[in-house]
Amino acid sequence: MTKIPAICFALLICAVLLPSAAFGQLDDNIIIQKLSDVLPGTVQGDVTVTDNGAFFTNGIYVNYNNGATVLTANSASVNNKTGDVDADGNVRIQSSDMLWVGDHVHYNFKTHVMRTEQFRTGRLPIFAGGESLSGDTSNKVYYAHDAFVTTDDVADPAYVVRATTIKIIPGKCVKMWNAVFYLDGVPVFYFPYYERNIGPRANNLTITPGYRSRYGAYLLNTYNWYLGDVADGKFHADIRSRRGPGIGPDVNLHMGQWGNATIKYYYQYDNNANYSTNVYPYYGNIPRNRQRFYMDWQATPATNLDLKALVNYQSDPLFLHDFFEGYYTQNPQPNTFVEANQRWDNWSLDALSTPRVNSFFSQVERLPDVKLTGFRQQVLDTPVYYDTESSVGWYRAFGANATNGLYPGTNGIYVASAGRADTYHQFTLPWTFFNWLNVTPRVGGRLTYYSTEGLTNGQPSTEVYREVFNTGVGVSFKASQLWPDVTNSLLQVDGLRHIIEPSANYVFVPAPSTPPSQLPPFDTELPSLMLSPVNFPDYNSIDSIDTMNVVRFGVRNVLQTKRAGELEDLVNWNLMMDWRLDPKAGQSSLNDLYSALSFRPRSWITAESQIRYDLDRGNLNLAFHQITFTPSDRWSWGISHWYLRDGFISPDENNFIASTLYLRLDDNWGFRASHTFNALSGILQEQAYTVFRDLRSWTAALTFRVEDNAGSSTDFTVAFSLSLKAVPATHVGEDALSSYHLVGE
Repeated sequence: MTKIPAICFALLICAVLLPSAAFGQLDDNIIIQKLSDVLPGTVQGDVTVTDNGAFFTNGIYVNYNNGATVLTANSASVNNKTGDVDADGNVRIQSSDMLWVGDHVHYNFKTHVMRTEQFRTGRLPIFAGGESLSGDTSNKVYYAHDAFVTTDDVADPAYVVRATTIKIIPGKCVKMWNAVFYLDGVPVFYFPYYERNIGPRANNLTITPGYRSRYGAYLLNTYNWYLGDVADGKFHADIRSRRGPGIGPDVNLHMGQWGNATIKYYYQYDNNANYSTNVYPYYGNIPRNRQRFYMDWQATPATNLDLKALVNYQSDPLFLHDFFEGYYTQNPQPNTFVEANQRWDNWSLDALSTPRVNSFFSQVERLPDVKLTGFRQQVLDTPVYYDTESSVGWYRAFGANATNGLYPGTNGIYVASAGRADTYHQFTLPWTFFNWLNVTPRVGGRLTYYSTEGLTNGQPSTEVYREVFNTGVGVSFKASQLWPDVTNSLLQVDGLRHIIEPSANYVFVPAPSTPPSQLPPFDTELPSLMLSPVNFPDYNSIDSIDTMNVVRFGVRNVLQTKRAGELEDLVNWNLMMDWRLDPKAGQSSLNDLYSALSFRPRSWITAESQIRYDLDRGNLNLAFHQITFTPSDRWSWGISHWYLRDGFISPDENNFIASTLYLRLDDNWGFRASHTFNALSGILQEQAYTVFRDLRSWTAALTFRVEDNAGSSTDFTVAFSLSLKAVPATHVGEDALSSYHLVGE
């Protein structure tokens, strides 16, 4: 509930109190006029000066502090001696975005005591009214009698909380005695005493009932609480008929310069814990007592000093998959780390620790990893520039447990451990020829030391030193052409500018003194949708560095135009390809052709494309295409295609078509439909439909979802959610990014 600003009301009344210059003006910030002088065409007002003050009839207008507060009324009297003011008839007080309406208002600007009759007041999302209001503006405490509070912004609200006495403490809370909740005039619940804080951060309860095949009938209850600006959070108390009860708190701490922290704990007593393991045969014996602990902390206690911590513990690998599917789709293997980073103008010091808290996930522990980075900087007054990276740490590599792991082929848990010290230094000499051609030769070297402890699984058991040398040159330029008179109504073109940026980057790395096969796998090159960097130190897979003799070609084309007076990209197309001059065994001479294209033929149409094509073998390794239509707030539609060749990144081929449509039928009804079609199996793998209903002060959503994943039975979900607009359960547009909250996940 938002605080009822009685203090603003008092200021407005104070404006009425103060007499005009005609009878001894007391405050230069107050202007008192006839309403007819402000609104021409209204009835001509009159002013009668008395011994004690003045009396205004046929309309009065009071402006306090240059419009900060404005009062209008049919009539008002001001007593200059006692400080009393009485305003009658259609009294309206406007202060900022607050409006007070009443028939009679009395205020004393000496004692600061205020009384009203038949008042109404409010500011979105809270409104109040009643028979009388009294208070002391000095103490900022107000009492309303026979009053009500609601968030329903209409003359006859559908629901209200009525009480014989209401105590209002602006900015803090509202207290009610003998309070009754009415729904359409019908008493629903009685509170002998009720208290809640005021504002959008008001305590509230969210209930999501539904049915899901894997849960049975369920009821998800979340109590949202707020403790001023210090802390807020939620408490979950859920029940799933087939799985059992689940409870847990979420706490958000706001600690000023020591940042913000979020702590979450959830416990589920699972009656059917192994329901989903038929899809993952390497998982077994999931416990009934299942739990999750999450902590996120970020702070900047001093200038350029950042501290971060993230803890993700779960009792088994499928906990998020079963009960928090939205989090699972974002990251099925959440990590844990603690990090501190201090930055200076040319240097950065970073300390990172990544302890292993979940034994069933593969991970590299860093206990810790300390890195000093020197940003590219000029060497004295020479044209040479220098950059560096040096790190030292203790590392342990783990594979997933063979019986519980995500990767069936992993053997054992422990892989390797060792201390490692690495230092890299590079010099560059950027030149510009003809005022347009950029040529940047570079030379660098790296020395890495591995300790003797724990190098196993085929790795040497003696300490290892490795030297790496690299050199190369980058060539690039940028050219542009402007056509200011080109127009096209179909493509919303108002002038064109073409920018082209070709580049060629040659990198040569002779064979390192120790090949990667003899080094522990701490920082290895992982499969990526984009091409991996070839420049150092951007290429940071330290333990995978091998011989390299390659030229990376690239070209970026941008077409820009003006739309609505602002510059906008019509086309943005980036192409990259590697030519391997000395390919290693199993490599082709040409790496994949990578293309990333964005095209906006209209301001409300966006088409995107991302492709990786194997030129030597003729294989399409990756294809992602998406087009989005957002012509108005009435409807939007996005459709995308995702293809991933088998063996490229994952052992399985992926080929999906996804679509999301949103349609607002009118001001009260909306509809959302999303589909995911598996083109390989010919199965509509996921479909979800939601009907939204605006209930004036509430929003309701009814969702039906079907999931048909390979290896498991079809999963049906029906859920109903109800959210009070004054304290919405989700942010505006959140369901466009993820619909999981609509079913309580």
